[in-house]
Amino acid sequence: MGVVSARARHASPARIFCLSAAIWLLVSHSVSFAQNEAAPPAKDTIFARKILMGTVDMNMDEVETMLAPGSKLDDAEAREHLNTISVLLMAFPHLFPAATNQWKDGADRDPALDTFASPELWSNFAEFYRRASEASKIAFEASRAVRLHEFKTLVGQLRAACNSCHARFLKTE
Repeated sequence: MGVVSARARHASPARIFCLSAAIWLLVSHSVSFAQNEAAPPAKDTIFARKILMGTVDMNMDEVETMLAPGSKLDDAEAREHLNTISVLLMAFPHLFPAATNQWKDGADRDPALDTFASPELWSNFAEFYRRASEASKIAFEASRAVRLHEFKTLVGQLRAACNSCHARFLKTE
């Protein structure tokens, strides 16, 4: 990795605009729902967070694939993936309103629309929020790492943060 060019350190203006627009839409629609004393159906919110988490996973897979033995690391692309992960993890906890706490042991579940989030997530929401924030910061730091060793270490820390949060708050059946 060595010393990083200014271009590689920062996401492209178009990417920043798109991510900012997506977050603005998410927040502004959430505010307008709250103002109307209505909320999106819980199943829609659960589906939205599954899409978000799938996007985080896809971006993480891209970075980890670049770091696999024999693979080529595309510095700028890896940074963009990590920056995207950072932004998504900042928004993620906001997709867990109380109405989406719908886990029931033994229930038939639709993998797309039903939650696999443990009820403990809501009873320990401050911990969940802290974990998502810390993972977001690790992803951001990795996207700005100057040395390859630092980059690899931070990506490993991000994977560990994701895995530990899943172990704590994700039901498997």
